[in-house]
Order: sequence, then C-alpha cells, then structure tokens
Amino acid sequence: MIKVTDTIRSAENHMKPQSTSTFPGGSKSRINKAGSAIARDNGSPEDLRAFEDWRAAHRGVLNTFQAILRTRAKNKGVTVAQRHKRKVTILDKLHRHKGMSLARMDDVAGCRLIFETLDELTDFRTSMHKARFRHLLKNEESKYNYIKTPKGTGYRGIHDVYEYDVNSTSGESLRGLLVEIQYRTLIQHSWATAVEVIGLITKSQPKFERGDSRYTEAMSYASEILARAHEGCKGPFPDIDNRELLARFEKLNKDLRLLQMLKGVKVADEVLTTGGDIILIFKKDGTLEIRGYRSAPSALLELFNLEDKLENEDVVLVRGATSNDVRLAYQNYFGDTSDFIQLVSDGINILSPSRKRINEQNQAG
Repeated sequence: MIKVTDTIRSAENHMKPQSTSTFPGGSKSRINKAGSAIARDNGSPEDLRAFEDWRAAHRGVLNTFQAILRTRAKNKGVTVAQRHKRKVTILDKLHRHKGMSLARMDDVAGCRLIFETLDELTDFRTSMHKARFRHLLKNEESKYNYIKTPKGTGYRGIHDVYEYDVNSTSGESLRGLLVEIQYRTLIQHSWATAVEVIGLITKSQPKFERGDSRYTEAMSYASEILARAHEGCKGPFPDIDNRELLARFEKLNKDLRLLQMLKGVKVADEVLTTGGDIILIFKKDGTLEIRGYRSAPSALLELFNLEDKLENEDVVLVRGATSNDVRLAYQNYFGDTSDFIQLVSDGINILSPSRKRINEQNQAG
C-alpha cells in the first residue's frame, strides 16, 4: 500500500516551482493507465503514487485561476471559491463512467462563482471568454450550459473547462492540466445545496440518481419551480403547466416530508475564522469539524493525510477570500438549506393563483 509520506512528498514537490516539463505523474498515458487500473480495483502502489502526484499538481492551476477570477470579480458582489475534488469522488467517477481517461477528467480542480442574478452571471462569463490569457477554453459556449438546457435531475448552472497554459519555465509541468469554472446564481446554488444535504442525511443520492428515485424527482420539480418563479425561465419540465407542476411536487413533498426534513437539519454553528485554506470534515454522526491552515502546502499535505486516516468520512479542501465566501459556497457542509426552503415556499405561492389571491386578501385585510 502506498504510504501517506509518499503522497506528502508528491504534494510538496508540486507546491514548488518546477523546472521540468514532465507531466505530473509521468505522462498523460501513464495517468490514464493508472486510472484504468484503479477503476478495476487492482491499482499498484506505483499507480496510486502517479495518481496522487497528478492530483496534487492541480493546486498550482487552482492558484492561478482563483487569482484571475478574484481580480475580475472585485467589487462586483460575486462569491468566488475553490475546491480540490475529493479522492473518493474521483474514484467513484472512474467507476461510474467506464472507460473514462483520468487525464481528461476536467473537474479535479474547480472554481465556483455565485452571482445574484442571471444577467450578472452572463456578463461575467462573456468577459471571461473575451479575456486575453494563454489558457485555452476547451468547450463550446453552449456545451455545458445547464441553464439553457437543465439536466434531468434539475441541476442548473454553467460550466466552462480551461486547459492550463503558461509562458514560464517554472510552470511548464502544469501545462495541459484542466480546471472547471462553475457559474451559478444564488437561486441555483440554493437548489444544489439542498441536493447535497439530502445526499448527506439520507441513503439516497439525487445528484447521481441513486437510491430512492422520489428524491431525484421531487428535486427536479423544485428546480422547475425556482426557475419559473424567480428567474423567469424554464427548468427540466418546460411543457407542464404550473398547476400540474405544483401538484406533482406537493405530492412528493408530502410523501417524503422533504421540506420538513430539511427544516429539521441542524445547521452547524462552527465559526470560520479565516477565508484561506480550510478543510471541512463532515463526520458520520452529522457533526462538522473545521480546520484552517496558514499555507496552501500545509493544507494539501493534511488533506492527503486525513483522507488516508478518515476513509469513511467526508473530507474536502476549500478556499475563499473570506469566511463568508466559504460558508456560502459550501453551505451544504453546514446543513444550511434555509434559502432553498424559503425560495421554494415563495415559488409555490407565486405560481399558485389561488394562494396568491389568498395572500393578497390577507395583506389587504
């Protein structure tokens, strides 16, 4: 078995400037071979070492892109955060998508931007597409536009994938690594947070359409409600009328006690004292532990260490400019679905003529 100290050395190596053009882990073909072996559950210690070497190198890409995004988002009221994709999630993705090439996995390094409105999101993304830098946008503009074409699960947002490029010798080893930029409005983010919380507190994973399919169905209807009521657009069910939409959601909500269940989730009140590198540990008993770090290398080393020690717990490394940014961007770890509950409740009232009339009468009285 590969030792934690080996992965720590790997992380240390890729947190320092590199003078070699060697692709992290050896080469793309070496990484793909390692990923294929790991997906078949017969990865060797060398395969695992190459995998961690490659994964650790994405930190440099994250550092570059978060700096670009924070500069462009300054004074615009945009929340910017970043995260290293969890080891368990990478391995799960390899299992779910047979034949996936590990070196082509484009969301190992992820930056998340959260906007107040759709117009602000669209304007910012357009400005990114016009930006003058060497990093290459890999996808066509509409490919990952899940606002225009929502996923069947109800997910709405937009993703862009960039390939890292650099003109300096020190960063040559990172050339070709990929980073995903995730664009969401606050409304879309509230929905995604609720989906994640459901995955944490039940045996179902509506995000991946696993477990009780009623959760996936209910959340897809909730997404449609939010899209119509608050953003003036359609979600995954554009062809059903408001009356049918509300009836379907309310039946599932009643059967699952969905909103009531989410209201009952204890919101973690742990205080974030930093907006720097933070490891969030969501434990099996539902409690949250927060650890802050003075430096990025220390945080990455500790992430590898904790993943090895805490195999059955949810460990993630995140970063934001402020503690509020971290708490908002990753509020699922805090169990905070209050925005989602309020927005769905308001949306039901907005889309229901009878309830709207009753509310107007109550206000008038």
